Amino acid sequence: MKRGLLIIMSGPSGVGKGTIREKLMEDKSLNLFYSVSMTTRSPRPGEVDGREYYFVSKEDFKKNIENDNLLEWAEFVGNFYGTPKDKVENMRNEGKNVLLEIDVNGTKTVLSKLDRNDVISIFIAPPSLEELENRIRGRSTETDEVIKNRLAQASRELGQKDQYRFVVINDKLEDAVEECRKIILSN
Repeated sequence: MKRGLLIIMSGPSGVGKGTIREKLMEDKSLNLFYSVSMTTRSPRPGEVDGREYYFVSKEDFKKNIENDNLLEWAEFVGNFYGTPKDKVENMRNEGKNVLLEIDVNGTKTVLSKLDRNDVISIFIAPPSLEELENRIRGRSTETDEVIKNRLAQASRELGQKDQYRFVVINDKLEDAVEECRKIILSN
């Protein structure tokens, strides 16, 4: 059995990564398994443990770091996020193409540990920072202070998009999904 691909998708908070991921997961020809990240942040309304994230305590998260069970991890806006290594490796060994939705620092960490030819890295970019702010504010889930932090982080992340093999601008959702789909199928 052929080992599955590792596909990294990242970009600023609010750019539409989750929506693109959901659409890609519907396409069975891509043979995708979504790697659910672990986080210490509280669930947003409607989020379910094990579906959007594994919601854990800071103590549990630190145990995973100590046990070297995170492919990458980072702290962002006061919370920890990471990718459980054991689940990713099990799925790839079963021939599944594993999709990671991680930040730019996580991408750097993963790319430093693995052969870059074994990873498809896709940066999802907004059409503009103004449009990104509109999308984040439209969610009505964060305070003004958190939104300002997210926009400052987005600006820094946009400056690192050249580290990725592919950049997809999410101006129209359907076009961005199709572009990501073509990238995965061509690899």
